[in-house]
Amino acid sequence: MGGNGSGTDGAEKAEKAGSDRAEKRPNEQLGSWFLRSGWSKGELARQVNRRARQLGAHHISTDTSRVRRWLDGEQPREPIPKILSELFSERFGCVVGIEDIGLRAAHQSPSVSGVDLPWAGPQTVELISEFSRSDLMLARRGFLGASLALSAGPALIEPMQRWLTPGPVGRDLHGAADRSPRASRLSAPELDLLESTTVMFRQWDAQCGGGLRRKAVVGQLHEVTDLLQEPQPEATSKRLFKAAAELAQLAGWMSYDIGLHPTAQKYFVLALHAAKEAGDRPLGSYILSSMGRQMIHLDRPDDALELIHLGQYGSRETATARTQAMLYAVEARAYANMGQPAKCKRAVNMAEDCFADCGSGDDDPDWIRFFSEAELNAENAHSYRDLAYVAGRSPTYASLARPKMERAVELFEQDGDHHRSYALNLIGMATVHLMQREPEQATVLAGKALKIAKQVRSERVNNRLRKTVGTAARDFGQVHEVVALTEQLGIHLPESAEAVQAV
Repeated sequence: MGGNGSGTDGAEKAEKAGSDRAEKRPNEQLGSWFLRSGWSKGELARQVNRRARQLGAHHISTDTSRVRRWLDGEQPREPIPKILSELFSERFGCVVGIEDIGLRAAHQSPSVSGVDLPWAGPQTVELISEFSRSDLMLARRGFLGASLALSAGPALIEPMQRWLTPGPVGRDLHGAADRSPRASRLSAPELDLLESTTVMFRQWDAQCGGGLRRKAVVGQLHEVTDLLQEPQPEATSKRLFKAAAELAQLAGWMSYDIGLHPTAQKYFVLALHAAKEAGDRPLGSYILSSMGRQMIHLDRPDDALELIHLGQYGSRETATARTQAMLYAVEARAYANMGQPAKCKRAVNMAEDCFADCGSGDDDPDWIRFFSEAELNAENAHSYRDLAYVAGRSPTYASLARPKMERAVELFEQDGDHHRSYALNLIGMATVHLMQREPEQATVLAGKALKIAKQVRSERVNNRLRKTVGTAARDFGQVHEVVALTEQLGIHLPESAEAVQAV
């Protein structure tokens, strides 16, 4: 009896296992991304393990047989879906979501999941407070980002459209009717000092890159949310929301600058919510432009254009000429990356026309004063440079980019304060020389950028420099100056060796 029962049990188990295998289908989406990546199963396993160690997930130990099971349809445990999403996004330079690779995202709290958040003051304060606290506690590179996923397409655009929807009127931060003024423990000089600190943080970012003072900005943002959780007069509350919006935008920009893209996007979204509570539509349009720049970087120009148009529509009657010029310049970048030269040129011209109306800039808020003649030329030069790339390195568009890029480099060199922008435009000018088949001139400019890259903490600068030198090495590998610069890059930015080979 026992033997027969055991045999039956074994047969049933075998039948069930066979049924499970029959129900499990290969993950064709993951297989497609894997095949295009050019990685072997062993290489993907090593990269997953390396990223897991960076995240502190030391229990993760993946091998080729495990990768094979994922391709066969097995659902990996957290945080592997997020790790795979990040690895493929970095490999292809675009957003590759967890669902895009045929996997399921874990359910998360609103503070770390998605961008479709409630547009209400108390929830905005709570979410900023929770997210900034988590960032401060888990500030190792990539750790917080591992609990996030980038949003793109309708999942990003549709929630952002709600920033223009009017909010409830006549109620305070805590939802009660605001019938009587209340005192604040914050004095006007203290609020002024808080706002001037944000100005200082911006200067540090321009000079030193996003990696040096990001935690300080996040800490200040968390302090502001503590103040917003106390009863405040309406005027004070609006100033605090404005400060929170500016700090969250800056935290997002710094996160973007060092390559923490999901973290950056979350801060931008929270900044837009705070700007709405402050009633500051021009500031909201600036935040949307930051989101748009990130989407262009991630090869999502269609999303970038939608975000820019939202900003333009929302602030068309209130933005200064300088802000409008900046929005048109970013719009031109989006059109360039979409391969639409006529619309790109029109936006470039609109940016220049608006900038001509800027005047002294005394009426501009501090957050837009960075958009100088140098920045205008830089943005428009990069638009034409991007058009040249999209059009197969078109000499016509490269020739349009060259004088504007030269002017930007000249002005940033004279300025002496915006080190990161100077480096980025030296690299941009180098790419134009490469398109015009002038590798020697390109290496001179890239060499100057390398000296700055050693001084600033900016992955954007490092990665663009690596890509440009990699392109030079690929196209002009026998030129002595190119060989020498490639060697210098390996010495001074040693982690760049793998990146250069991959270009």
